[in-house]
Amino acid sequence: MTERASWRAVAAATGPGERSAAEAGVRKAYRRAGLKEPERILWVRSPLEAARLLSDGELSTGPSVRAAVRDRAVAAERERLHGRLGPIGWSEHWRATGADLWETTAPLVDRIRAEVVEKLAADRADEPRIRVLLLDAVLGHHETAWLSALHTGAGSELAGLAEVARAAGWWWPYAELAVISERPTELHRDEAGRLDRGDGPALAYADGFALHAWRGLPVPGEFLDQLGSLTPDLIREEENAELRRVMLEHYGYDRYLAESGAKPVHRDETGVLWRIALSGDEDVVMVEVVNSTPEPDGTSRTYWLRVPPGTRTAREGVAWTFGLGADDYVPLRQT
Repeated sequence: MTERASWRAVAAATGPGERSAAEAGVRKAYRRAGLKEPERILWVRSPLEAARLLSDGELSTGPSVRAAVRDRAVAAERERLHGRLGPIGWSEHWRATGADLWETTAPLVDRIRAEVVEKLAADRADEPRIRVLLLDAVLGHHETAWLSALHTGAGSELAGLAEVARAAGWWWPYAELAVISERPTELHRDEAGRLDRGDGPALAYADGFALHAWRGLPVPGEFLDQLGSLTPDLIREEENAELRRVMLEHYGYDRYLAESGAKPVHRDETGVLWRIALSGDEDVVMVEVVNSTPEPDGTSRTYWLRVPPGTRTAREGVAWTFGLGADDYVPLRQT
């Protein structure tokens, strides 16, 4: 496994943490920062449980030492590498190492933080305190974008951080106490790396803390429960436009068209143009096309192509899928 693939696997890791390795990494990170090791290490089941315990104010933690343990070490190693490679070299190095991990982990970190704030902040006055507490966390296995781009070998100032990342989830370093969260028990993503699951939580922790999503879009857990019993009427009655789009995608545009009594608005030799008017949202416009190459059993497969709402003809819609105008679309053979 390559170094890049190894860090991608760390970012997607689930299941119980490797406690002895994680705790050794925490102690090493403190020592490398010139700090006394924490007097106590406490394990929790999720970032939510950690934030809840820390926000109660009942733990003896001392001040946060995140800046010394993580921020200064990352900044120094990045500056060293940037100085050696130069701006262009650093940019190329980042694209080859951490960039794609950043694109998948950064939105996930934001979702976790937002969900924790929503669950713990009793009112708006509490939000700043919870947000600051979450910023005290070192992100563990979600720190992989930076760790994959920087030197984390045995002699590196980042060696301890890397050891924790490979063995556990988020962790909170304080002068007297370090709090370490387990990794998720479940993680489900689509091919683009977005949280995605239609029959349960896309991200789940052992204490029940979970995020639900459909192709990256946050959705309520109870919303997913009804996807298996959708009808055209239920889809039309949904007031939230984003959730209605999820319902349409799950139900199938072609099935919705067939069962909702929709009428074609235009047809020509390229296909049939359909339009679904949705209250409070832009129209859904689809082109129905038939593959001219028969299947092995002699039948011809029908495809549905979503096109911009302003599309007026089937030809214009099919041409748009090829990046062409209607007048420029003259296929020698349709496939």
